[in-house]
Amino acid sequence: MTLLPADFHFLRPEWFYALIPLLLAVWLVKRWRSKATGWQGVIASHLYQHLITGKQQSVSSAFVPLLALSWLLGVIALAGPTWERIPQPVYQVKTGHVLVIDMSMSMRATDIAPDRLSRAKYKAMDLVNLIDEGDMGLVAYAGDAFVISPLTEDANTLNALLPGLSPEIMPVSGSDPIQGLKTAESLLTNAGFQNGVLYWITDGVEISQMKELSDFLSETPFKVNILGVGTEDGAPIKQLNGELLKRNNGSIVIPRLNPGALRQLSRQGGGTFAQITPTDADIRQLSTMGRFDNRETEDSDNNNQGDEWREAGPYLLLLLLPLAAFAFKRGLIFALLLSVTMTLPTPPASAQQSAPSASGNEASTPEPTLPWWKKPFLNADQQGLAAYEAEQFDAATQSFADLQWKGAAQYRSGDYAAAAETFAQLDSADGYYNQGNALAKAGELDAAIDAYEKALEKRPSFAEAKENKALIEQLKEQQEQQQQNQQNQQDQNQQDQGQQDQQQSENQDGQSGDNQQNADQQDGQQNSEQNNEQSGQQQNEQNDPQQGEQESDEQQADAQEPSEQEQQQEQSAQAQPTEQAESERDKETQQRLNNLLRRVPDDPAFLLKRKMQLEAQKRQYRRPPDSNRSDW
Repeated sequence: MTLLPADFHFLRPEWFYALIPLLLAVWLVKRWRSKATGWQGVIASHLYQHLITGKQQSVSSAFVPLLALSWLLGVIALAGPTWERIPQPVYQVKTGHVLVIDMSMSMRATDIAPDRLSRAKYKAMDLVNLIDEGDMGLVAYAGDAFVISPLTEDANTLNALLPGLSPEIMPVSGSDPIQGLKTAESLLTNAGFQNGVLYWITDGVEISQMKELSDFLSETPFKVNILGVGTEDGAPIKQLNGELLKRNNGSIVIPRLNPGALRQLSRQGGGTFAQITPTDADIRQLSTMGRFDNRETEDSDNNNQGDEWREAGPYLLLLLLPLAAFAFKRGLIFALLLSVTMTLPTPPASAQQSAPSASGNEASTPEPTLPWWKKPFLNADQQGLAAYEAEQFDAATQSFADLQWKGAAQYRSGDYAAAAETFAQLDSADGYYNQGNALAKAGELDAAIDAYEKALEKRPSFAEAKENKALIEQLKEQQEQQQQNQQNQQDQNQQDQGQQDQQQSENQDGQSGDNQQNADQQDGQQNSEQNNEQSGQQQNEQNDPQQGEQESDEQQADAQEPSEQEQQQEQSAQAQPTEQAESERDKETQQRLNNLLRRVPDDPAFLLKRKMQLEAQKRQYRRPPDSNRSDW
């Protein structure tokens, strides 16, 4: 019977190799003590015991065992003694799903209502909604296979793409299921999935395709569940124009479903086969077989728990605290810490670290890139490179001796003018190219174009210089066009202002004439009133002539005020019809635009068709002569 638990073990047993230096140190100390050194070689042993005090002897003899004990406890703690397992859930591997749907012309067969294609798309949408775990992608195939949707967690994406699929939008006609399955496998493999399921919806395969499909399904690491669409009796293929698909000899094509062949392929793929039904029993069977459970692991006890152990090593460190206190009392720890501190490199002090900036805030100087003791072993370019990699571009600019690196540091620091001057000194294609980039950043487009031209003179095949030169020329044209538009706008504003001033001048002339007429009438009235006034009142008017002038000015002002109000009313009356006319024109333009948009046909499948056509052109599709692709 042992006192240790049954599961007791060490998590890191390799730490016990650290006991070898301890054993070697104990052996050396013991050997050193066995030799007569110091006073032991002069004084007799029976006298030495009485001459040396007992305190010193006990202290010196107790130090080595305590050090050995501390070493041993530390090694055991680092080795990680443990005997208790911590329950922890196992990481669940994410499962990927890819829907592979057949888009050959045989899917237009009408042996199931309304046709195989419509029922297959309905079943695919139900399957997408039923699978609620992992990512799902969509692959469609006819004579070639195309990824319709990459792996995604959003089921709405697939449901939006499925209605637009049809055999007529596929770039290559026919039926090549092996291409569709390989594309789906690559989709899962490139995404890094270890577990995955391929849901293959098809209406059958040819006998000549069985061997290649069997080999693929036997080697693929993913499950393959198959949904058979159609009946064994089959039906003619009705095309969109209403005609039935015929062979070259004039006979009508009648595709038939072979459930036995598809069931055999599903077994080789580790999945299941289901024939399409009016209910959802078929897709539920496929989705159930597509879920991975933990019963496939070797040990059922480890399904919900992982190997996570509770270490007891940290508790052993509590036993080291008294020993550490004893060593601290003797000054050993203080001496050790002092020696480590003295060996650490100290960065040199800088007066700039405490100097205030011009704005009144303290300047934040970046820490030195290199320790002071490394700088004597590095040249200027190496020190500049270290500062450049630390994104301290100002320090790198001061350190670099190489013009190429110095210009790059100036460019990264934002000093584009200085960078352009530095690059100009290189007199090479790369130098002029970099100079052009710096000048373009500085806003000097003409100088940048000249620099690119010099780079092309040095190296006519410099593609980057050609591209940047064309880009800067285009940018310059846009700026010139923008400046021209601004100038035209200013001229137009000045012209409108002149017309407005002229109109106001004419209005003011008319107002002056009306005011003069009113003034004449007022003068006549005043004269008649003055003739009827008494002589005493005339004497008062002669003594105060300024009062008459003030009254005349007030009357003119009163006559002018209603004319200004009439002018504002006239202007607003003229502006209101103009705004109404512009609003009516905008409404008419919007109405015509809406009518044109209504005439555009709403074809969701057009984008998918163009996408697959471009993909087929990129592949430069070439079908080998011995291909097993069927015609429908």
